Amino acid sequence: MPVEEFVAGWISGALGLVLGHPFDTVKLLGFFKGMSFPIASIAVVNSVLFGVYSNTLLALTATSHQEWRAQPPSYTHVFIAGCTGGFVQVYCLAPFDLIKVRLQNQTEPRARPGSPPPRYRGPVHCAVSICQEEGPWGLFRGAWALTLRDTPTMGIYFVTYEWLCRQSTPDDQNPSSATVLAAGGFAGIVSWAVATPLDVIKSRMQMAGLKHRVYRGVLDCMASSVRQEGLGVFFRGLTINSARAFPVNAVTFLSYEYLLRWWG
Repeated sequence: MPVEEFVAGWISGALGLVLGHPFDTVKLLGFFKGMSFPIASIAVVNSVLFGVYSNTLLALTATSHQEWRAQPPSYTHVFIAGCTGGFVQVYCLAPFDLIKVRLQNQTEPRARPGSPPPRYRGPVHCAVSICQEEGPWGLFRGAWALTLRDTPTMGIYFVTYEWLCRQSTPDDQNPSSATVLAAGGFAGIVSWAVATPLDVIKSRMQMAGLKHRVYRGVLDCMASSVRQEGLGVFFRGLTINSARAFPVNAVTFLSYEYLLRWWG
């Protein structure tokens, strides 16, 4: 199994997070809050996503990444490989994402004299507290919504990227840097347009234990949200997600492509 894709995904994920974390956090609370934890975790998650995607595509087509431009895989294979990568990454992402959301949603002031201490003192304390209060499976709260979000979305993500690259690149040639940046950026926007409704549900289920709410599942959370706030609730955060998605995914794909070309 080639490992270059895992390493390239790890590095490109870290670079993308550095650029995108302020956008991701501003929809919740303060700018670079909680960055030290996700910068380590998202690198691992991105490594799994790109590594599983590339190796699944290799298994389906018997062609390596270096041969894709000469023998481009079908969009069906790209979609299946993307869905597989999205599904597998969920099991790495779910606990990290839950802890990140909980830490970002802390509103207790830290520096004001006499103010109460924050509920969670850091990622490790957050993880231990969740296990103690909600059980070990509490770390996977919202994982089912995350699976429904990421499995088809990652298929669409990679298909969009491949389609845009092929439309702008002559046969048998590698796409230019400008093409990779544009294709990666638009792939990010398209994927978030699809993912945002379930991202809203995922975040609400993750915060349910903290806010003492009980949802019986994804459908119950969706129905409850619609009853209280209308259908517009599913598109909350779409603007900031799209603003974040373009630069983050443009940089992610550019660094990923160039690292693989460099190693290849």
